[in-house]
Amino acid sequence: MERNEGLSEFLRARRAAMDPERLGLHDMAPRRVPGLRREELAALAGVSVDYYTRLEQGRPITPSDSVLDALANALRLDPAERSYLNAVARPVTGGRRRASRAVQKVRPGIHALLARLEDTPALVLGRRTDILVVNRMGRALLADFDAMPARQRNATRWIVLDETARSLFGERWEKVASEFVGTLRMDAARHPEDPRTADLVGELSMESERFRRWWAAQKVVQFSHHTKHLHHPVVGHLVLRTEALAFPGDADQTLLAFLADPGSPSDEALTLLSAWATDHGRAGDGASARAVSHK
Repeated sequence: MERNEGLSEFLRARRAAMDPERLGLHDMAPRRVPGLRREELAALAGVSVDYYTRLEQGRPITPSDSVLDALANALRLDPAERSYLNAVARPVTGGRRRASRAVQKVRPGIHALLARLEDTPALVLGRRTDILVVNRMGRALLADFDAMPARQRNATRWIVLDETARSLFGERWEKVASEFVGTLRMDAARHPEDPRTADLVGELSMESERFRRWWAAQKVVQFSHHTKHLHHPVVGHLVLRTEALAFPGDADQTLLAFLADPGSPSDEALTLLSAWATDHGRAGDGASARAVSHK
């Protein structure tokens, strides 16, 4: 069996991120490396030092549910990190490799749903944060993804490499971009043998020092609800709430919608943006969401 590098790297990174002082572990002498020692974490998890060391070395071991729960508790993992720990501890190979090569399809009902969200920017993200569908307001708010070459229609790639994305999110760009990198890492754990994910990570690692740093930090993020501050070149400052909705029966597809509080300045700005998008023809016929082909 091959070494489990994913589990090894995640355990090392999370152990290094632990603060001994907050756990009541005080040393007279300075520690040589940040975080907890292996024996300290093993004691917190209630496992032997030898067993934990073999896990952290990536030895071909399949830990039990109770051991994973104990490690997650000892490392103070949040729900997304717990899910990631379980995924990398028990990677699925072989059968999932063929599925990962398939082109994702968005069913007609979801296309119709996005078209009905006429005044709400929305898009559907798929595997590895590929942009599968975007409605007219999504194109107006973020970027005209439909006009991009197919390989560039990826949310993580866009937000990390595109200068317009950096300008759009302003001083909060680094936080937003690192969160998308964390979402990409979660997907990579679920589909460890996906060659397109490997290609994307390789490209971003070559192009962006920040991406290399964020990827090495082993941060893990699941889509949820957040507040986003954007600086749009046409309508100015926007404060929007993002909601992430998964579709039962459509694996690895998530709807992201950007919502303004009713009657707020951002709500008025979205109305202006809608009129601007129609006047400038950025949304095609303005009545339907178009599929993005990934070939």
